[in-house]
Amino acid sequence: MPETVLVTGGTGYVGGWCIAELLERGYRVRATVRSHSREQTVRDAVATRVDAEDRLEFAIADLTSDEGWDTAVAGVDFVLHVASPMGGSGATPEALVAAARDGALRVVSAAAQAGVRRVVMTSAANTASPSSYTEDSVTDETLWTDPEDPTLIPYRRSKTLAERAAWDYMAAYEGPTELTTVLPGAVFGPILSTATTGSTGIVAQMLSGAMPGVPRIGLEVVDVRDLADIHIRAMISPKAAGERFLATGEFIWMADMAQALKKELGRDGEKVSTQEIPDEVVRANPAMGEIAPALGRRNRHTTDKARIVLDWQPRPARVTVADCARSLLTHGVV
Repeated sequence: MPETVLVTGGTGYVGGWCIAELLERGYRVRATVRSHSREQTVRDAVATRVDAEDRLEFAIADLTSDEGWDTAVAGVDFVLHVASPMGGSGATPEALVAAARDGALRVVSAAAQAGVRRVVMTSAANTASPSSYTEDSVTDETLWTDPEDPTLIPYRRSKTLAERAAWDYMAAYEGPTELTTVLPGAVFGPILSTATTGSTGIVAQMLSGAMPGVPRIGLEVVDVRDLADIHIRAMISPKAAGERFLATGEFIWMADMAQALKKELGRDGEKVSTQEIPDEVVRANPAMGEIAPALGRRNRHTTDKARIVLDWQPRPARVTVADCARSLLTHGVV
């Protein structure tokens, strides 16, 4: 019998790709959704890549509730905890932290109590970053973002505290279950369906001309396909137990992303603006307040650990961005 993997957040962009990749590699998959009405959405998305046959099933569970998690983890070999609650519109910083932290603990504790072999939890590269963007640096997995820094935006604080809570739980746990965390950068790449577009909205805005210019911001772009791959590598590698792995991909300025789109897409990229927005304009825009500290900074992470331990080889950022754009065009998003 093939091994069974529970994937949380089956309707999500990364979750959908993890499901598809696991099925392609012969695993059985159980995906969590918040209601039965979402099951067909996941099946349709995954079907664009692989025939699931009878190897895909669902469990009803919500990260904000204890209900359903014991059933979700029953009989599974591994858990890929990909989902993360965003707290909803208007959520307070405290509510955002509580949702992320409590959701992580629900999944990890349920898996540990069930004796699951390993949990691979999706965290974020900004949990292993300098709290301030005031200096250029290259950091690795040994660094932890300081969650008590008052300048930290709520999202970064919630991701940091959620991952910390998972590791703290495992430090006090005595049993067979292992924990590994994956820390991605900016996730782009093809979409499986228009129902799961994730963070690709930035590329869609560039393609449609809705972004009249690009801020002087650099992103560490990781392809969603490579992100699914590193989750599975972290799941099965004996050396990955108890480790954090950065999965940030290549650093690229948004202006270079725009240039790549125009070069690779031809007429389809005509509306992409390569004009850089002056820093002072970005700082004066309240909607851009959270990105203003990163203007012009080259804060980067090294993925040497993932390359050496997991033999992980992400594709170039320009390839990812172009493939993302072509997928958005094919699916009629733009």
